[in-house]
Amino acid sequence: MEENRIQAVWQGEMQCTDCKIRALALFADLHERDFALIHRPITELGLDSGATLYRQADQGPVVFTLRSGLVKLEQAQSNGGQRIVRLLRQGDVAGLESLLGKPYNHTATALEPVSVCRIPKEVVSRLNQETPRLFKQLMSRWQKAVDDADNWLTELSSGSSRARVARLLCYLAEHGEHGRFSLIGREDMGSILGITKESASRAVAEFKRERYITHVGSGRYTGNLDLLENAAGR
Repeated sequence: MEENRIQAVWQGEMQCTDCKIRALALFADLHERDFALIHRPITELGLDSGATLYRQADQGPVVFTLRSGLVKLEQAQSNGGQRIVRLLRQGDVAGLESLLGKPYNHTATALEPVSVCRIPKEVVSRLNQETPRLFKQLMSRWQKAVDDADNWLTELSSGSSRARVARLLCYLAEHGEHGRFSLIGREDMGSILGITKESASRAVAEFKRERYITHVGSGRYTGNLDLLENAAGR
């Protein structure tokens, strides 16, 4: 894990004003004067694919904004296994439960190289007390997490294996940078969709053969959304 300290929040190498995902991130609505309230450094972390951002039940002192890449949230099951309950993409916030003094609900793991901003929860708590603009963003983030969880259950956990894989590929294609995305490992895909790894592999192989998805180099793909949505039963 590589850590580069952001020496100043408003001025310096990583200026919030110039952040390419500013409109998507937790601090989207803040004004310059709001940043004077920040007295603890925000840091940027780079993680390799497979690296763990935090683990379930850890007492977390920070929240994270995902700048790039894809992160899976896993939750321990009663049978000792792990189930992927959500994916996080650019602009999403991870670890919001730490703001309530609770341990992390999930284990967060990078599915591809990712970059995150690591924000001490004391920073968020103070801004939340001092400016209604952050409070509005926090409520929006909580609602988004609830909506994403609901969509996960209704969209990705019902129907045939082929339809479930098609819906997941639609999700990846719709939210990939410039429409390009990396394929998730088949074991992770099975965990997300509640199907076997073998069923996920067969469906992906069919979609490749039928040109629903096309390899464009460097492990990246594009998707034909019309074909995928038809396969998804939308």
